[in-house]
Amino acid sequence: MAMVEVRDVRKVYDGGFEALGGVTLDIDEGEILALLGPNGAGKTTLISAICGITTLTGGTIRVGGHDIVEGFRAARNLIGLVPQEITLEPFEKVINTVRFSRGLFGKPRNEALIEDILRKLSLWDKKDSPIRALSGGMKRRVLIAKALSHEPRVLFLDEPTAGVDVELRRDMWAVVEGLKRDGVTIILTTHYIEEAEAIADRIGVINKGEILLVEEKTSLMTRMGQKELRVELVHPLDAVPPALDGFDLKVEQAGRVLSYAYDAAAERTGIGRLMAALAEAGLSVRDVQTVQNSLEDIFVGLVAAQDADQETAA
Repeated sequence: MAMVEVRDVRKVYDGGFEALGGVTLDIDEGEILALLGPNGAGKTTLISAICGITTLTGGTIRVGGHDIVEGFRAARNLIGLVPQEITLEPFEKVINTVRFSRGLFGKPRNEALIEDILRKLSLWDKKDSPIRALSGGMKRRVLIAKALSHEPRVLFLDEPTAGVDVELRRDMWAVVEGLKRDGVTIILTTHYIEEAEAIADRIGVINKGEILLVEEKTSLMTRMGQKELRVELVHPLDAVPPALDGFDLKVEQAGRVLSYAYDAAAERTGIGRLMAALAEAGLSVRDVQTVQNSLEDIFVGLVAAQDADQETAA
């Protein structure tokens, strides 16, 4: 069941800049969707549109079945947002800041819940500290606590670990995993692609206001990820023998390593022919290893392909 339904959403700013160019997207209840894209791709604009912060130029959005325009209050009550910018009252105490956010949504006091959230984010010992006394990483923890205070069913994390230490990242992902177990839908934007690769159920790639792809993570990496065979030679090559010309090999490490890219899903990878050709050419092999393309490689390739297509069209 889709918790968030985005249909043909457009956002055009004064001056004609199109930040979103007809985005359609379903986000399932209880899943973690990682939304990847370069700076200016439209990630934050899309999140702002779903949260009702920015006015749509066209299209519709529903959260939990509620239209974000006609049923704004009901839709917004389901959403928790951790923005990129740290906007907190510097002289207020941590615990009061989180309590206040819960109250804004009309929720009754729940001190046990507030304590649980602060403890999970390693903020309990700072509960009586003023915001201005906290480090940047601690302030970002407070933003997360605020977003969780009214028990949202959809949580947006917009670059939540930017400039944050490793310890906070571990704390945050532990909290995220717990929320997922409770059925909370989580949408994450991040520049740390390895984080998306580690925790997301599905990956979305956005660039220039368009969704290029949304796919289950494992399926995506299986379908699009290439593997690389790296052959370490006993004796370095001065030049690749003519018998190996048909394999499109890359020579690395001063002739000691031959790199061969192949599609792991293909019926024939060409590895057998390559190894036979190496033997026929009289090359002695010291070691062989394979390397799987990362999500970062796939992401960069998709964005580059779109840019190249637009340049060609122009």
